[in-house]
Amino acid sequence: MCSPLVGVIALAVRLASAGPVLFRQRRVGRNGAQFTLLKFRTMRVNQDPPGATAYGDTRITRLGRWLRLLKLDELPELWNVIRGDMSLVGSRPEVPGYVDLSNPAWRDVLRDRPGITDPVTLQLRNEEQLMRHAPGNPEAFYRQVLQPYKLAGYLDYQKRRSITADVAVLLRTLGAVLVPAAAPPPSIDTIRAAARHYHDRVVK
Repeated sequence: MCSPLVGVIALAVRLASAGPVLFRQRRVGRNGAQFTLLKFRTMRVNQDPPGATAYGDTRITRLGRWLRLLKLDELPELWNVIRGDMSLVGSRPEVPGYVDLSNPAWRDVLRDRPGITDPVTLQLRNEEQLMRHAPGNPEAFYRQVLQPYKLAGYLDYQKRRSITADVAVLLRTLGAVLVPAAAPPPSIDTIRAAARHYHDRVVK
C-alpha cells in the first residue's frame, strides 16, 4: 500500500541532494541484539551526527525537514518490521551508545521488540524542537533528562500493553500525522519534572 509513496519519496531524495536514498544506522533491538535501521536520508552525505539532532540543524536538507516533520522519513522502517527487527508498536530503538544493558530498566524495555511508534513517541513528536530550546548542552539534556523520561514511559506502557492498546496507538499516530495539533507535546518543564520523578527507578 505504501509502495507508490515510497517510490516518489525515494526519487525526491535522490534528486534533492547527492548521496544514497536510505540512511542506515545500527540500533539496539530485542534482548540487546543490534540491527540496521532504515530511514530515508534527510541529511547531507557524511554529515549525519553521532548523537541527538536539534531542530534547525543546518545538516538537514530542505526536503529532509519536510520528511521529518511529516514522519515520512520513517517509512522504510516497515521493512525492518517485515524482517522481524521491529514491531509496528514498541519503544523506539536507540543507537548502541545510548543503551546501558547493565541498567535493569533497559533490560526490561528490550524484552520486547522496538517499534515505529508508541505513546512516548507520540508525546515527543516535537523532540527536535525540545532539543533546540533545551538549556545547555543538547547531548547532556538528552542523556540526563529526555532519555530517563522515555524509559519511564516505555516501562509504563509495557505494564498495560494489549492488542487493543496497540491498535489505539496506531490510530492516534495516524491522527497525529494528519492533524499534529491532535497530539500536543509536553513542555520541557513537564519532561524535567517527570524525569526527576522516575529518576530513582530508571537510572539506578
